[in-house]
Amino acid sequence: MASKFLQYLRGDQSLPGERKLVQKLDFFILTFCCLMYFLNYLDRTNLNNAYVSGMKEELNFKGNQLNQINTVFTVGYTIGQVPCNIALYYIKPRYFFPACMVAWAGLTMATAGTHSPGGIMAIRFFQAIFEASTFVGTHYILGSWYTEKELGKRSGIFTASGLAGTMIGGFIQTGIHKSMHGRHGLSGWRWLFIIDGIITLPVAIYGFLLFPDTPRRTRAPYLTAEEKSLAMSRVPEVSERTPISWTFLKHCLSTWYWYFFVVLWIIAGETESFSTNALLALYMKSHPKNKYTVAQLNNYPTGIPAVGIVSTLFWATLTDFMGGKRYLVGYWIGITGVITSAVILAYRDTTPVVFAMYYWAGSVYACQATFFAWANDVLRYEEDSLRAVVIASMNMGSNAINAWWSIVFYGAKNAPYFTRGMWAMIAVSIAMAIWTALLVWMHVRTEKRREIESAGIALDRKEGGILVEGEGEKGTAKAEVKGAEV
Repeated sequence: MASKFLQYLRGDQSLPGERKLVQKLDFFILTFCCLMYFLNYLDRTNLNNAYVSGMKEELNFKGNQLNQINTVFTVGYTIGQVPCNIALYYIKPRYFFPACMVAWAGLTMATAGTHSPGGIMAIRFFQAIFEASTFVGTHYILGSWYTEKELGKRSGIFTASGLAGTMIGGFIQTGIHKSMHGRHGLSGWRWLFIIDGIITLPVAIYGFLLFPDTPRRTRAPYLTAEEKSLAMSRVPEVSERTPISWTFLKHCLSTWYWYFFVVLWIIAGETESFSTNALLALYMKSHPKNKYTVAQLNNYPTGIPAVGIVSTLFWATLTDFMGGKRYLVGYWIGITGVITSAVILAYRDTTPVVFAMYYWAGSVYACQATFFAWANDVLRYEEDSLRAVVIASMNMGSNAINAWWSIVFYGAKNAPYFTRGMWAMIAVSIAMAIWTALLVWMHVRTEKRREIESAGIALDRKEGGILVEGEGEKGTAKAEVKGAEV
């Protein structure tokens, strides 16, 4: 077992030149995508860091205005999902991704000049549309280049980079608040958005110069002609059709893939609610007895994404090693959600216990890497445009629900205890385990059907050759043609 695991970590590429190709892909694809996602999450989550670092008081936030801003962001993010992935069919990724980065960097810096929650709300809506390109677009790109045995680990590394943005954002805000607060008359939280926007631009330039697009469209100067051919041979050749047509739309809605994976991610997205709604930070900010400094408000919640990074890499690597058993994460999430919610309900006044449960809840972030890798695995033999739309629709569906879910169950006015949200988490966690089992059942059925169809095609080809055997060279030629047409 140990030697097998070490072999997995080294890579099981067996074709001549394959290991060198994968190393190049890892360097140029993962470095750009991980940096892009890191900055994406840094820009996105630093609104919560700014809120607890003086923005609330300076802009006179009232009631659930923070949640309303996050909802508007979610609406924009939802609107952008499918169009962004479809755009990758018409615009090369090395143009599209950097252009979106430049746009959201400019909007992030514009946030520093706002003077009301309404101004932030308008900016965040358009910022979300451009940021929608990153997560689903990258998962589509990863599925285009990597094999089933390679995908989980790479998806895990990519997801972990976003969590690193969440984790480091708190420390960055602490440092900026300490060193930049009041400089040139600007508050520390305003400097946070300016610096976030500036550091995004060099990564956009890097992507424009060196991102390799997709195997069939790449012109990357660092890939040889042989490596480009090898890259195309490593992934199944699938049919293509334009993603903008009524025929294609009806085709998407007639498959079980769309419904099952969209619902899977809708449920999974709500199991992340403790972390994505910054409940620990709001618990600390609103606690009736305990008082925390700005540094503590920013630094203590960073333990949640830290747990998420470890959990993501662990489950992504484990499910790869176990042959793609991504469904195991669904059961882990179900257990985690029920236990953490129940304990917080029972011990809400015992601060160390509440902290521990919120940290443990961060482990559900593992579903981001494994579930999108699962979708890529299952759709590997379907046409490419269907895979792109299903992946985008997963995130679109989740964010459409989260747009109102966070206000109903996790509104800031419900801090510090979020009793209603705890019961909602128990419900979606149980639903997560049930839906995971149903999806596994559908996947097994589909794989069995595909095996039967493949066996039938192989048998037809064999019989096609036998029927004309002995009829001379002309007959043999017909048999070969007949076999090729089946």
